[in-house]
Amino acid sequence: MGKRILVRRAGRGTSVFRSPTWKRVAAAKYPLAQRLKGVVVELLHDPGRGVPIAKIKYNGNRFFTVAWEGCWVGQEVELGQDAPPLNGNILPLSAVPDGAKVFNVELKFGDGGSIARASGTYCTVVSHSEGKAILTLPSGTSKVLDSRCRATIGVAAASGRIEKPFLKAGAKYHLMKTKPTKYPKVRGVAMNIVSHPHGGGNHPSVSRSTTISRRLPPGKKVGHISARRSGRL
Repeated sequence: MGKRILVRRAGRGTSVFRSPTWKRVAAAKYPLAQRLKGVVVELLHDPGRGVPIAKIKYNGNRFFTVAWEGCWVGQEVELGQDAPPLNGNILPLSAVPDGAKVFNVELKFGDGGSIARASGTYCTVVSHSEGKAILTLPSGTSKVLDSRCRATIGVAAASGRIEKPFLKAGAKYHLMKTKPTKYPKVRGVAMNIVSHPHGGGNHPSVSRSTTISRRLPPGKKVGHISARRSGRL
């Protein structure tokens, strides 16, 4: 009798597949203050996050946000409608000039930042009209957002991170330990036929259609699930 396949074990939510949130430094979110002036007091590495986070102190309080390119300890940061559009300042989209690069953009006003938070990413403000702002996302698509949504001026830090190769399996292993995923993953075609629906045979190929019904049990639900079509056109 074979073992439970990977996707079936992942669906049970055991400790192997859970995100190690106890390693996180803090949530990188904007405060709800309307206006503030703060200072970057520390740049921190957050496990599982590709970009460093900046610890900002203001009026005896603190908050953490995604760091930007050119960020340094001691840099002054402003938040609010009247803040100048300089790198690191947090402004509502209504106060951001057309053509400016922004990151950590709020999808809804007050959510603390949701869009373009990965290392080296940014959005471009295209135009404003009637309480709305049009942005070009990192994917190239356009999105219309509420002009009250806040964003940080500049580009998210660590833009060259993905250009460095891992060089050895141990480096990739320690990276994946911080993420909610199983690593390494064994291909189904490399398994025995009792261990996976794609297993068996004397060659690494499924050798049959992998389009399956959405109503199959968990042990069979792999491949193209309820696909409209598959293969070459």
